[in-house]
Amino acid sequence: MSLTDLKRKKLKPKPKSISADEFISDADNYAMGNKAQSLIKPGLNKTNSSLYRHATFTLTEHSISQLDTLAMNNKLAKSKILRLLIDDFYHKQLLDPSVSLIDDNSH
Repeated sequence: MSLTDLKRKKLKPKPKSISADEFISDADNYAMGNKAQSLIKPGLNKTNSSLYRHATFTLTEHSISQLDTLAMNNKLAKSKILRLLIDDFYHKQLLDPSVSLIDDNSH
């Protein structure tokens, strides 16, 4: 599975419900030429995208399902979750070299 396959189940945000007063206020601002304040978070900084590289690897259906659930529950990109888990394990192993990837409960 490549990282591009991980993003195919992107959740669409629910439209924000606004009151009539907010709608009228936004319409007034639009009529005066004022721009609406954007609530959308900026995406990946394209100037720093060289920090990331595509990677291809294989996951079981069970692992993919778990990753989907983690992404949905935490509202994080699957690739970010993988980076966080890798970094966490890396630092745990630095502190305690006896920490192993292989255990009896691996799936």
